[in-house]
Amino acid sequence: MTTLGQNLKIDGDRLWDSLMEMAKIGPGIAGGNNRQTLTDEDAEGRALFQSWCEAAGMTMGLDTMGNMFATRAGEDPDALPVYMGSHLDTQPTGGKYDGVLGVLGGLEVIRTMNDLGVKTKHPIVVTNWTNEEGTRFAPAMLASGVFAGKHTQDWAYGREDAEGKSFGAELKRVGWVGDEAVGARKMHAMFELHIEQGPILEAEKKDIGVVTHGQGLWWLQCTVTGKDAHTGSTPMNMRVNAGLGMARMTEAAHEIAMAHQPHAVGAVGHCDVYPNSRNVIPGKVVFTVDFRTPDLEKLTSMRSQFEAKAAEIAEELGLGLEIEPVGHFDPVTFDPGCVSAVRNAAERLGYSHMDIISGAGHDACWINDVAPTAMIMCPCVDGLSHNEAEDISQEWAAAGTDVMLHAVLETAEIVA
Repeated sequence: MTTLGQNLKIDGDRLWDSLMEMAKIGPGIAGGNNRQTLTDEDAEGRALFQSWCEAAGMTMGLDTMGNMFATRAGEDPDALPVYMGSHLDTQPTGGKYDGVLGVLGGLEVIRTMNDLGVKTKHPIVVTNWTNEEGTRFAPAMLASGVFAGKHTQDWAYGREDAEGKSFGAELKRVGWVGDEAVGARKMHAMFELHIEQGPILEAEKKDIGVVTHGQGLWWLQCTVTGKDAHTGSTPMNMRVNAGLGMARMTEAAHEIAMAHQPHAVGAVGHCDVYPNSRNVIPGKVVFTVDFRTPDLEKLTSMRSQFEAKAAEIAEELGLGLEIEPVGHFDPVTFDPGCVSAVRNAAERLGYSHMDIISGAGHDACWINDVAPTAMIMCPCVDGLSHNEAEDISQEWAAAGTDVMLHAVLETAEIVA
């Protein structure tokens, strides 16, 4: 009989080897990865993950959004599965650990269980959620959002990338359309391991972040229209400068976020300027404002204040303005029972830990609406993520995965 003692740990070397092997697929230009969703590189990474899962004795399920579900059978055929999962897709200049740690950490949990002959009442499933990043097809967490009923599949299939290619067509092209209905699966619980993507755990010298809440988010895509004109020969008082409008709205987003402190952030992270020529006053600018906070009242206030201020700026400068919400989720409170399982695991293993609020969106934020869910975080160097220089230590990766192992086994109920 295996018990949840301090000595029950994963194979940190094997986990690290798997992370490094996956990182060979879709290498970036500066040491990270470019494995954007539904690219050939994404398909190759999926195939490698599937081969590893099957070698570990799991069976692979695939739904119509391309979500991958690798299942290890439980002893009770009627017991709902305990899930572990994150994502394998990356940013265009992404790191080797964002998302990937949660997927391959889940695989390592299964491998460790196999090594020790551990059996559980509940089946255990390792999941790769499609298009978590949202960098190619907005919004982020697209497929888990469909799973949780936040979006329709038809709407998701129609999302287009910068080249006008649709999500549905690209999913079919790369060969990862399953036949399982999205959201048909029922879950006993889900755990997601992820790097923090912030500097708090490292600064506080903590091994583990016990994630109690997730920030809510609004992504507001703003299209500002003015008039293309020569920068050298157009008098200043006769310009209709979309770029100036964006600059003032960017400043407004910053000021609004600052006025909602503490625990509120806002910035413009994406912009396209047209015609993007050195000597042409921009006639059109498309940019996205990203507001986040764990406080729903603040989140609602920031959006409404920005929309009012942006309209005021556009009117003053004679500009056209359209604002389209392209991403949203309310603040998340993770399941107290699952959170306790994570905290208990960290304490049992002797890892230093602290409660933390997730500053980024994750698939767990959507799944929390349909099943008891919690997140585990490990530190990352200087809090850097969405950057090829993203880095973690092998020890941090192992500690986070150890905690997930214990939390999952406590929840799935060891029987032998």
